[in-house]
Amino acid sequence: MTTGVQQLMKEVERVRDAFHDAVFGAHDLDAALAVIAADCTLVNLPTGTGATGVQDLRRWLAELVLPHLPADLVFSRTSRTVDRWRVADETTVAFTHDRELPWLLPGVAATGRRAEVLAVSVVTVRHSRVTAHRTLWDHTGLRDQLHLDR
Repeated sequence: MTTGVQQLMKEVERVRDAFHDAVFGAHDLDAALAVIAADCTLVNLPTGTGATGVQDLRRWLAELVLPHLPADLVFSRTSRTVDRWRVADETTVAFTHDRELPWLLPGVAATGRRAEVLAVSVVTVRHSRVTAHRTLWDHTGLRDQLHLDR
């Protein structure tokens, strides 16, 4: 692997981490938007929540994500794979369902229960900007832990 490819892979990781840290760490909308492409698409599967484009992402993050993050939200990375364009992370996400989470569980009132689920995210980066962000999590396991299907 060439030095140029290694540097590109590090940049892809840096951009992905800057976005994640801005949203989930600093809760900084402007910092998150600073690293996305104009046509960025963000999708949470299996619920299909998300947005496309800067204005939609601004609204989605400002109204449905940032004010609705659990107080004790923790991410523990299990694995990471990086190439010249993408970062794929396997992460355990743990939190107390202490508020409504329209970005994760639309229409579900807070249960007060603790949950820990596996999530896989794939983030595509071009020219130091996030162009796509897809996250898939164990929706059935999450609903079961929160006693939503009983």
